Amino acid sequence: MGTSLDPDPIVLFDGLCNLCDGAVQFIIDRDARRRFRFASLQTPFARDLKWRHRIDGAIDSIILIESGRVYAGSQAALRITRHLDGAWPLLYGLIVLPRPVRDALYDLVARNRYRWFGRRTACRIPTPDLQARFLDQGSQPPV
Repeated sequence: MGTSLDPDPIVLFDGLCNLCDGAVQFIIDRDARRRFRFASLQTPFARDLKWRHRIDGAIDSIILIESGRVYAGSQAALRITRHLDGAWPLLYGLIVLPRPVRDALYDLVARNRYRWFGRRTACRIPTPDLQARFLDQGSQPPV
């Protein structure tokens, strides 16, 4: 797992945000195939990955890197649902909404996430069972 040819999606997230941490836990709980890998935006690993993929440094909420392509905001969130267990892939149908509408709603929540859901002072350390899915544990980012 984890080569540049590896199609497994990588989710970059704000490790200080309670909402983002909850979203990561939500994904983990609904990803029985263990496809998703994760990295907190606050780590050198994620910063290097953003640089390698030429991702705008100002993006500070969820980013999905899937098959070498980068998605952010509402597009990332909806693409993630496609791979979840249960009925969650049905939410991908919301992609038909105009992107400015989807992004406006996403951006409203993202701008207020610390106020509404709180903020941590440090990133959570994954349990030993989950550590292999978190790429900021001394790994090298894929190209």
